[in-house]
Amino acid sequence: MTQKRLQFGREGESAAIAFLKKKGYRILEKNFRSKVGEIDIIAEQAGVIVFIEVKARSSHEFGHPLYALTPAKQKKIIQTAQTFLAQKRIRDRPMRFDVVALTSDPSGSWETELVVNAFQV
Repeated sequence: MTQKRLQFGREGESAAIAFLKKKGYRILEKNFRSKVGEIDIIAEQAGVIVFIEVKARSSHEFGHPLYALTPAKQKKIIQTAQTFLAQKRIRDRPMRFDVVALTSDPSGSWETELVVNAFQV
């Protein structure tokens, strides 16, 4: 991955975190990794553990950012979330999977869309 793309991804995640905080999410962890995959943001909102995938695009030329969240990617996120819960010994807590879709516009600001409970276990 090029430096430019890595930087774009970091900027997207930073924008997503700022957006989520305004929505009342408390950020617990960023870029949690396991053998299976990575979860961009883990947060808590109203007592619910929320695993958040961030999808950022510079345009809709190749489709909406949500289209990049394939069933295979969802499966990896679910498995990684299970690893997080096991490592932190978190049991009997409600959880869900949200997605923040970001598209940058020419001015450098972000069009942001939050999909709450985007997919199920």
